[in-house]
Amino acid sequence: MTTSASTSSAKRPRLILLTQFFDPEPAMKGLAFAQRIDALGFDVEVVTGFPNYPGGKVYDGYRIRPLLRERIEGVAVTRLALYPSHDRSRIGRVLNYVSFFLSATFYLLFRARRADVLYAYHPPLTVALSAVVARRLHRIPLVLDVQDMWPDTLRATGMIRNERALRFIGAICRWTWRRADRISVLSEGFRGLLVQRGVPAERISVIYNWADEADGSGVATAPPDAFAMPGRFRILFAGNMGPAQGLDTVLDAAALLIDAHPQVDFCFLGEGLEAKRLEQAAAARALSNVRFFPRVSKAEVGPWLAAADVLLVHLKDDPLFAITVPSKTQAYLAAGKPILMAVAGDAAALIRRAGAGVVAPPEDARALAAAVERLAALDPDQLATLGDNGRRYYDEHLCFAQGTGQMAALLRDAMAARDPA
Repeated sequence: MTTSASTSSAKRPRLILLTQFFDPEPAMKGLAFAQRIDALGFDVEVVTGFPNYPGGKVYDGYRIRPLLRERIEGVAVTRLALYPSHDRSRIGRVLNYVSFFLSATFYLLFRARRADVLYAYHPPLTVALSAVVARRLHRIPLVLDVQDMWPDTLRATGMIRNERALRFIGAICRWTWRRADRISVLSEGFRGLLVQRGVPAERISVIYNWADEADGSGVATAPPDAFAMPGRFRILFAGNMGPAQGLDTVLDAAALLIDAHPQVDFCFLGEGLEAKRLEQAAAARALSNVRFFPRVSKAEVGPWLAAADVLLVHLKDDPLFAITVPSKTQAYLAAGKPILMAVAGDAAALIRRAGAGVVAPPEDARALAAAVERLAALDPDQLATLGDNGRRYYDEHLCFAQGTGQMAALLRDAMAARDPA
């Protein structure tokens, strides 16, 4: 980074928010997050790539170039060159990550204005690695936001199966995490695992994710009649349908219930690597109680959640997923609908604390079917109570204002405890 006088106490601290994915891409910590952190007293510059996720094609209105500066609704955004790719190709994904790492590292070291604190969103690991390089060479406090546990996720999803490669990535992760001044994680399970891997516990804070609370009025459209048919009990899974979700179990549960509970429909809303195969499998098994609907925008998903009777979360039975809280959990809680949580560990514990639904073990079709039967037997007032419990818990513990306030405090804490050794 170019040198400049350090920020005086009269000025707002300058923050570089480093993330490979940012609006108009779907991003958990995107434009609204940057605007809120700016409003909480930081001078924010977002450093990101050219938008190409999730399709792997550069969005209309952009073309790859070494550097582009723009302002989006008051936020300064610097876009850096990368190789656009996001599909099953491991080589393409590696090129995507590595190309942004090289661009970001060069920018942070040689072109960026000096910052008072650096925030980096992980995954991918290469973003965190770039931030650590800048921290060590420019002695800037660093906050890592660890949203995915590598190499565990790579192993669980099958993206990388070579154990030697996984051990190498794990070593880089541990080296990276131990050099952050502060780390934010999304669950107590993540915190415990980082402590096991040598990160001092006092550096780690649990800051739960929040739902997208943006008002979609004027954009949202009602679900089609095929979804909102009267007399049906609709179990809705909304979001990515990939290997990690283990959704064959849901088809198996549907097969168990098709005769005894013909009023129950399992509805899938979204896309993903497994979506077409799952739809074909449901058709081949003549599962008339399973329906698929194409992905809708964030602004349009609200009416779908509201029209469902129960919202479903399911992940594979893997130790990694027992220590995570899937991001759709917060959106479901905020929607005020009963939740069927088929994920072990932290996510199940959250639903129990909130009193927001029913928990079932993952990849257990019989248990999932039994949980659906329990929910379908409840009267409308009982279902409404579960939904109200979830919404209240979200507002009190997980909302946008809570999470962003905690993150701003963590950034200031990193600056105050600066120890760039």
